[in-house]
Amino acid sequence: MTLLDSPILPNILYVLFVLGLWTLALAIVTPGTGVLEVLAVGGIGAAALGTAFVPINGWALVPILLGVAFFVLSLSGRRTWLWLLLAAGAESLGSAFLFVTESRTPAVDPFLAVLTSALTVGFFWLAVGKAVAAQKAEPRVEPLDVVGRSGEARTAIDPTGSAYVAGELWSVRSETPIAVGSRVRVVERDGLILTVVPQDNPPQEAK
Repeated sequence: MTLLDSPILPNILYVLFVLGLWTLALAIVTPGTGVLEVLAVGGIGAAALGTAFVPINGWALVPILLGVAFFVLSLSGRRTWLWLLLAAGAESLGSAFLFVTESRTPAVDPFLAVLTSALTVGFFWLAVGKAVAAQKAEPRVEPLDVVGRSGEARTAIDPTGSAYVAGELWSVRSETPIAVGSRVRVVERDGLILTVVPQDNPPQEAK
C-alpha cells in the first residue's frame, strides 16, 4: 500500500492545512521575515495538492464556516466561552468529515480533529484578542514626553533609522552615525520623527 492509498493521508493533509493557517496568522502578525510566509504557502499548497487524491466533502465546509461565525461572535465579549465552545465543536465536526471516504466514516481521526480544532480556536482567539486589545490601548507614552528620554537604536542610524524609546519604536535621525544597539538620548521631536544623539553625549545647556 502506498501513501496515496493509506488512510493516514487525510490526517497528514489536515495537519499540513492547519499548520499552514497557523503560520499564515503568525506571518500577518510579524511580517517581513519571509520564512513564515514560505511555510504557510508550503503547508496550504501541499494540502491543496493532496485534494487531488483525497476529495473534499462539500457539506463539511458548512460546519467549518459556522465555526468561523461562532469565533467572530466570541470577539464581541458576550458569552465568550459559549461561542468558543460552539466554534470548536463545529470546527471539529467539519474537520473530521472534511475528506470523502467510501465508508462514509470520518476520514480525519476524530481525536485529532477535536484536539486540533480546540488548539486552533484558542490560538486564534488569543492572537486576535491581543491585536484588538493593542488597537484599543492608549499610547503608553505621550509624544511630548519623549524629549530627554533615553532609548536603544534598533537599526544603524546614519542619518536616519529607528530606535526604541519609552516603550515605542520611533523613526529617528542623528547628525552623528550611531551603531545598532547603542544607547541614544532624544533631544528634539518633529512630528513623529525624533532627533537623537549618542547617550554619552552631554546635554547642551539652553541658550
